[in-house]
Amino acid sequence: MNIVERFLNYTKFDTQSSEDSQTVPSTSKQLIFAEFLKKELENEGLEDVEMDEMGYVYATLPANTKKKAPVIGFISHYDTSPDCSGANVQARIVENYDGGDITLSEGIVSSPKKFPELLQHVGEDLIVTDGTTLLGADDKAGIAEIMHAVCYLRDHKEIEHGKIRVAFNPDEEIGMGAHHFDVEKFGCDWAYTIDGGDLGDLEFENFNAASAKIHCKGVSVHPGYAKGKMVNANRLAVEFAQMLPADETPEQTEGYEGFYHLLGIQGGIEKATLSYIIRDHDRDRFEDRKAFIAKCVAQMQEKYGEDAVTAEVKDQYYNMKEKIDPNMHVIDIVLHAMQDCGVPPKVEPIRGGTDGAQLSFKGLPCPNIFAGGVNFHGPYEFVSVQVMQKAADVIVRICELTARYHD
Repeated sequence: MNIVERFLNYTKFDTQSSEDSQTVPSTSKQLIFAEFLKKELENEGLEDVEMDEMGYVYATLPANTKKKAPVIGFISHYDTSPDCSGANVQARIVENYDGGDITLSEGIVSSPKKFPELLQHVGEDLIVTDGTTLLGADDKAGIAEIMHAVCYLRDHKEIEHGKIRVAFNPDEEIGMGAHHFDVEKFGCDWAYTIDGGDLGDLEFENFNAASAKIHCKGVSVHPGYAKGKMVNANRLAVEFAQMLPADETPEQTEGYEGFYHLLGIQGGIEKATLSYIIRDHDRDRFEDRKAFIAKCVAQMQEKYGEDAVTAEVKDQYYNMKEKIDPNMHVIDIVLHAMQDCGVPPKVEPIRGGTDGAQLSFKGLPCPNIFAGGVNFHGPYEFVSVQVMQKAADVIVRICELTARYHD
């Protein structure tokens, strides 16, 4: 089975995760695909294949060398974003893309005028949607690439490699993918998530991240007789939102600039809730942002009473650079592999996070490598067949180079 067939098979599974769920995985339909992956790994002859009750799938490609080589791992998540439907994905291939508009379906067009990234893939074969769902390249492309690479190594015994571990997990899109990942069971010296974007992406810096829920408590009174009695929780929420800097939002920032992002508002007279995420690459500025939220809450409490506005702030993950810097050999190997495969590296900070960030803080250095998808989390998502193949080539070369690590 080639890499395209694998990927297209994977897109048929609806694996959308849910931020509103308290279960692991967050949606039971993810387990259906996890079971499929477990059977596929078994059918391909990998060893130590197992799936735990939470849907984490692990497997081993045994070493074929007597050299003392580090054990390395490759990881991808199989859930898709809650932001856009992942059901009934209608994927198709646009062969030899000519640089023009792509009609996804009637009235829905993917145009390089809006998505200039398309022009970087002229002459390539692009897998697209029908414009009503996401594609799922984030991160089923990564799974297809890992599977293709380990099967290639299985069939080409002339390529020496050490023990290789693979893992596929749920719920990355809701920030929970690494929470139940068994690093000890995985047993690797280091690993790579195959969850990056376009060709050459290599990421080992990411945001420090926290969530914040601002709870506003009001008093409901008939509006005709409300003077001096009503406290409108909606208005408290609006007032709080206006206290945060207007130029420190995702729409106004780039590169290493952090932000406060208002994810959602639930409002009513008696109760209103603002849901934020807080992001910054610099740890000190990250702590300052959380402190600023607390300061705004304190000002609201002083004005309206201690129980009028409260906050729940929870750290989600931290910048993996702290853990990668002492282990830069894991980056050097990737850079060497990309060079050997004719892939120009693009080392940039992630304006987000990956499972690798959390895994790095659990003792498993785990930078992120490109999987090829573009325009994630929406109906204009696409992936290049040629870039997927390059990603698989880089994985193979990493395994080969790692076997020589102690030479």
